[in-house]
Amino acid sequence: MSDQELAELLKHSNPKEIYVVTWNNRLLRLKCPFRVEVITNVGLLLKGEIVLVTEIRVTREIKTVYIIEMNAYYYYHFDILI
Repeated sequence: MSDQELAELLKHSNPKEIYVVTWNNRLLRLKCPFRVEVITNVGLLLKGEIVLVTEIRVTREIKTVYIIEMNAYYYYHFDILI
């Protein structure tokens, strides 16, 4: 993805909110901070911990990253708690 394509994509995103589809097919907008449960040990976080996501970012490869305690983690290490 070129820098221009990435810039265009990021114009429509917000680092302080995320849209999620629930198990019963409802679309919800979550605003930071929101709670997530750690599902695999990653960095200093242990499986089962409940932590707060303070910001959402996107990598150059368009992967979602959560900022937690000023550290970046890929989204797939967590379950969002609604």
